[in-house]
Amino acid sequence: MMPFGGIAARLQRDRLRAEGVGEHHNAVKYLNQDYEALKQDCIESGTLFRDPQFPAGPTALGFKELGPHSSKTRGVEWKRPSELVDDPQFIVGGATRTDICQGALGDCWLLAAIGSLTLNEELLHRVVPHGQSFQEDYAGIFHFQIWQFGEWVDVVVDDLLPTKDGELLFVHSAECTEFWSALLEKAYAKLNGCYESLSGGSTTEGFEDFTGGVAEMYDLKRAPRNMGHIIRKALERGSLLGCSIDITSAFDMEAVTFKKLVKGHAYSVTAFRDVNYRGQQEQLIRIRNPWGQVEWTGAWSDGSSEWDNIDPSDREELQLKMEDGEFWMSFRDFMREFSRLEICNLTPDALTKDELSRWHTQVFEGTWRRGSTAGGCRNNPATFWINPQFKIKLLEEDDDPGDDEVACSFLVALMQKHRRRERRVGGDMHTIGFAVYEVPEEAQGSQNVHLKKDFFLRNQSRARSETFINLREVSNQIRLPPGEYIVVPSTFEPHKEADFILRVFTEKQSDTAELDEEISADLADEEEITEDDIEDGFKNMFQQLAGEDMEISVFELKTILNRVIARHKDLKTDGFSLDSCRNMVNLMDKDGSARLGLVEFQILWNKIRGWLTIFRQYDLDKSGTMSSYEMRMALESAGFKLNNKLHQVVVARYADAEMGVDFDNFVCCLVKLEAMFRFFHSMDPDGTGTAVMNLAEWLLLTMCG
Repeated sequence: MMPFGGIAARLQRDRLRAEGVGEHHNAVKYLNQDYEALKQDCIESGTLFRDPQFPAGPTALGFKELGPHSSKTRGVEWKRPSELVDDPQFIVGGATRTDICQGALGDCWLLAAIGSLTLNEELLHRVVPHGQSFQEDYAGIFHFQIWQFGEWVDVVVDDLLPTKDGELLFVHSAECTEFWSALLEKAYAKLNGCYESLSGGSTTEGFEDFTGGVAEMYDLKRAPRNMGHIIRKALERGSLLGCSIDITSAFDMEAVTFKKLVKGHAYSVTAFRDVNYRGQQEQLIRIRNPWGQVEWTGAWSDGSSEWDNIDPSDREELQLKMEDGEFWMSFRDFMREFSRLEICNLTPDALTKDELSRWHTQVFEGTWRRGSTAGGCRNNPATFWINPQFKIKLLEEDDDPGDDEVACSFLVALMQKHRRRERRVGGDMHTIGFAVYEVPEEAQGSQNVHLKKDFFLRNQSRARSETFINLREVSNQIRLPPGEYIVVPSTFEPHKEADFILRVFTEKQSDTAELDEEISADLADEEEITEDDIEDGFKNMFQQLAGEDMEISVFELKTILNRVIARHKDLKTDGFSLDSCRNMVNLMDKDGSARLGLVEFQILWNKIRGWLTIFRQYDLDKSGTMSSYEMRMALESAGFKLNNKLHQVVVARYADAEMGVDFDNFVCCLVKLEAMFRFFHSMDPDGTGTAVMNLAEWLLLTMCG
């Protein structure tokens, strides 16, 4: 069963989120570490902070390539900046792109994102809070705010950094005295478990975690005709842009092309300009290499002859703003040389200047759990329908002059959570994607509907993610006519477990909500029978077991039920346990004797017979057990509508390791549900949907359950 602690933690998290915890101005304290309180403790005690949650040592570095016995980690010493330079600084003259030079870690994707961040001081200081220094109130502690899966998290680190031969092992600044970028990298490593977890990735991941924005990816070999316009508009909106050259084999990784571009390496795009070149308009794009030194040597590179043929004032302006590792190239060459462009669109809370570029955003949390909500993609028709479903109501078409088609633009982004952390134990990204369907007429206007298997067998999707892919996030811009649609996010294969967030960005106002069943129970009135209504054969069996007092104890009930069930050879069962028999007695016992009389037992037996009929009906393959998704339909047939979270609890408690549910567990589940619903209704006689109980009543309920 899902532990009470886990359920309580989830409920508490939902409550905090409703109160605004996790928004940028009210970030979640990662691992409950409070920067101000910890810093004050250190100042008062005269000690420098050592982080107990991310100790400076081998486990913080990694598990394989950077594992304890790797040659790369031999001789690593953890040192504070004051042990490396005489006068360490947090930031010198503002954060600039040359503050980020790559070290011995394959996290250029992250550094390209940090580099783009320095172009926007407002965004940078959301991540790197003001007022941190190695001089004033220095206590060896720093903090950063990073967006993680729908909420901002405040991450505390100490300033012990990994070094080799007296130099920083990983990211460092061209200004050797400056340490903000190395400390930010450490905070990101802490969030992901260790430094090695940061190796290899997509710039969009870093973009999103530093802005809370949503990313798009373009294959430049199949780019839209207006790619230049898209890049220009994105830079004007303050979006972050990254680009890279695909590798075709392992030999290509970080291979340098003839004109000094590095394959498989993440660059950032920092500007786009038109210049008058020999009487023609030439589009130029400015690129930055986080390594800082290796630069393009083709047309428009530093010192190339093209610069001699443009207006000297343009030349001076464009070259004046250049940083080390940054270079211009023609847009034509860019499109030919680079394979991929990633753009991170910023969410409304990050855009304070440009009203025009604001999206309307909705964020949903979801889970794929084996047996209850992990149905896999459309290739699995028996289980696809059990995936979580989200409804989008598109109300207004775009203001898109010159386009005859009436359509609404929206962007769907599906992100799997915490997968980098799984690397240490051999896990990694799942292959994920989503499909979009038009809501059937009969379900329009309702949120309390979870569309079933038949709908998906009969209907084609209207749109879907371009591909199922093993990236942290898959996103697509989609245009559809106004109306109601559902998005079904899934892993490619069924039974893959993960948490995810689904973000929907619409150009115009829209309504978006998770489609889920409204929790309800269609409970029949209590059966009213007398002893005269009971058959003699049943009475005789009962009398033999009950003895003179004509009441059955929990132990006797177990004997009777297992004797009867054993006669049904088509049912697979381990037999009823004492616990399940106690639940049945609790449900049926009207006089508080903790025993069942003849009439109470007859009513219980009638229930079990009805449930047996349902069990056989939904045991579709006649295996003697139900699969967990067959059970979902069987529970509804028995009158119980549950939401996704409750189905996950039911599967965790009543299904076996193969996600099968045998007859005794099916009965136990129904007994438990009926008892809980009846208790709730007794505490809510007016049907308000809210029950109030004191501690004693709560304990009675949970201890009996």
